[in-house]
Amino acid sequence: MSTSQDEHPTEQSPLLGDPIPDNGSIERGNANGEDGNGTPIADDYSTSKAILTLASIWMGVFLAAADGTMVATLAAPISNSFHSLTLLSWVASSYYIANAALQPLSGRLTDIFSRRTGLVFSNIFFAAGNLICGLATKQWVVIFGRVVAGMGGGGLTAISTFVTTDIIPLRNRGLWQGFGNLFYGLGMGVGGVLGGWISDTWGWRNAFLIQVPFIVVSCALVWFTVKIPVKEKNVSRIRRVDFLGAGTLVVSVVLLLLGLNSGGNVVPWTHPLVLVSLPLSAVFLGLFIYVEDRVAAEPIIPVRLLVDRTVACGCLTNWFCTMSAMMITFYVPVYFQARGLSSSQAGARIIPTSVGAAVGSLGAGYIIKATGRYYILNAIIEAILVTPYILIAATFSASTPVIPPLIYLFLSGVGYGGMLTVTLLAFIAAVDHEHQAVITSASYAFRSTGSTIGITIASAVFQNVLKSQLWATFGNEEGAAAIIARIRDSIDEVKNLPPEWKDAAIECYMTAFRGVWGTALGIAVLGAAVSLGMKEHFLHTNLARK
Repeated sequence: MSTSQDEHPTEQSPLLGDPIPDNGSIERGNANGEDGNGTPIADDYSTSKAILTLASIWMGVFLAAADGTMVATLAAPISNSFHSLTLLSWVASSYYIANAALQPLSGRLTDIFSRRTGLVFSNIFFAAGNLICGLATKQWVVIFGRVVAGMGGGGLTAISTFVTTDIIPLRNRGLWQGFGNLFYGLGMGVGGVLGGWISDTWGWRNAFLIQVPFIVVSCALVWFTVKIPVKEKNVSRIRRVDFLGAGTLVVSVVLLLLGLNSGGNVVPWTHPLVLVSLPLSAVFLGLFIYVEDRVAAEPIIPVRLLVDRTVACGCLTNWFCTMSAMMITFYVPVYFQARGLSSSQAGARIIPTSVGAAVGSLGAGYIIKATGRYYILNAIIEAILVTPYILIAATFSASTPVIPPLIYLFLSGVGYGGMLTVTLLAFIAAVDHEHQAVITSASYAFRSTGSTIGITIASAVFQNVLKSQLWATFGNEEGAAAIIARIRDSIDEVKNLPPEWKDAAIECYMTAFRGVWGTALGIAVLGAAVSLGMKEHFLHTNLARK
């Protein structure tokens, strides 16, 4: 006897039921709406109900993705307006520092307080951060606004992944993740162009302000549509929160990223800020591991899960590949602006990356749904990811034709989007249902720290190579120190150089970019190698995994 998707199971109904139909409807795992460990499982979701719920959440994902590429396009104009190109690194990394600090908490906290509460919180902070940036008149206010926005934007993307896993069985999970990444890719594509156009037309501040009304709509949608059950216990929700673990993790991550972002960018690597923050970060990381393993009743991240080979390799793959991807994402627009393109034109050049990410994620989801396997697919995707990085490092110059960069960026997007889907499925399949949100949030922590570390490394490579090249080329010229300082702080200054300096200055920029591309390639190769350590796990076709 089988149970149709419109009927509620009874105590006499078989636990397995029928296989999941191809139309995407979802089957409850058992009669109590719980898995074997008592973790609540969402009620039956028809395809239409799943679409309504997830589309509401994906609006926030779209906005967060658009914000990311918008800021990548706006970073140079913002830095130019404050006459500090070194601000470019902080505009990007401050957002990801906040991401990295809070995303690991989002899994366990939304397990306790509900996914809807987490999404509302994320929308409010994301809107507030963009409002602060739009009204900012000082550098530190822009950075503060990006921190606030990062506290919310990271939650929008991470919690959307939790909800999808809550209501979609593993076998279909990759396909639905592909749909979510379609919104993400669309946001990335629109954000760069829209941000550049708004900056060229009305100024960069309006690019932040225009996002706020749409975020308010996103907040209202998730309030009315997201209703995922939470696991209640005989203690208050506040007492269930692992404050000690959360505090030690946040302090560790912030100290790590503060030291890495400051060293070689704001202060020398031998400065006390760097020498104190990095060792303290390691101390707090050790405290966090001890608290999570020995003290916390409901740890933010059950650290022993990270020992699993598939989980460890999947997280490290996300870490390395996101480092390299962010190097490309943030420095390709700067590269095109150095070649004389406007902000909107530079933004348009990164659209293929967004399209490729959506294609790669959706394609990987279809293949996994059809085959139920992902290991060989992962190897192919990693090869697709590394190949365009080789081509970018070998061919990008001041005279590179228009079409090849668009192809390379599309392929890099295909590889990155496919990698995200495959690794997500791998480490969710490797853990029990009750741990799927916390292990997903851990993977987002690796992505967020990878993002800011990647941008920091790229900034350090770029600034150091550019500085050495400019001094080697113009060091003997009269007034060289002042002119070199202006060139390093603003790309627009290149346009104002004497003709005999201009071409040489652009070539110095190209050499600095090649340093960034080569570094990104090396890290991408490392990520591809680590990914091969993942194991193949069975992908169930029902939420109870039976």
